[in-house]
Amino acid sequence: MASQVEKASFFKALHVNGAPVILYNIWDAGSAKAVADAGAKALATGSAPVAMANGFSDGQAMPLELALANVARIVEAVDLPVSMDFEGGYAVDADAVTANFARAVEAGAVGFNFEDQVVGGEGLHAIDVQAQRVSAARKGCDIGGVGAFLNARTDVFLKAFIAKQDPTRAMLDEAITRAAAYADAGADGFFAPGLLDREMITELCAAVSLPVNIIALPGAPSNVDLAKAGVARISYGPVPYRQMSAWLTEQATAVFEGS
Repeated sequence: MASQVEKASFFKALHVNGAPVILYNIWDAGSAKAVADAGAKALATGSAPVAMANGFSDGQAMPLELALANVARIVEAVDLPVSMDFEGGYAVDADAVTANFARAVEAGAVGFNFEDQVVGGEGLHAIDVQAQRVSAARKGCDIGGVGAFLNARTDVFLKAFIAKQDPTRAMLDEAITRAAAYADAGADGFFAPGLLDREMITELCAAVSLPVNIIALPGAPSNVDLAKAGVARISYGPVPYRQMSAWLTEQATAVFEGS
């Protein structure tokens, strides 16, 4: 079995521009085993699926202790690198962010998503504020020499996607600026959920020094086209859980209606 440091190194090496690692997001030990058996090279939780599977809403409503216990169980269940969607790190203060990331590394995670929206509040953290938070998260990722992969996420595009608005040039410019600041602060990757426009994705990948992560949401370019655009990581977010949940409801409905 590979050590945590070896898993972290392997996971980082999977991020190649134009040859993206595919992360079919999981939520517990059972889903982790199923996706691992399908041939995954690495695993990643999604905060929404994890929360929903445990009866909570997204947005750090799930208690931190339970979130850490969940990722620890996943790590114990599979011999693959496991990345954790850590939302806003369950803290605003830099010292608390560092401490929480250190605890998550101690639980076995070798990668993290870390978002810049104000969890439970409005809008995004100012760029300089979030850069300081990314730097604090970096310290936690490096505890014990693990060097966990820090995927700095911006919600510039996601809010527009949810509102069914097209991304704008100003959004792209802000994302590029944020990516540069987060890279300087120690991020290993840049995550832009909600961006579906192929031309903008191509421009983002070309302008950003970090490997770029895109979610394969409905309406997104194909994985082949995302690779051609220069994407280094493709994740599926809440899509697998929602599809599974819809299937389960459909099957149960058929049973109840036929009884």
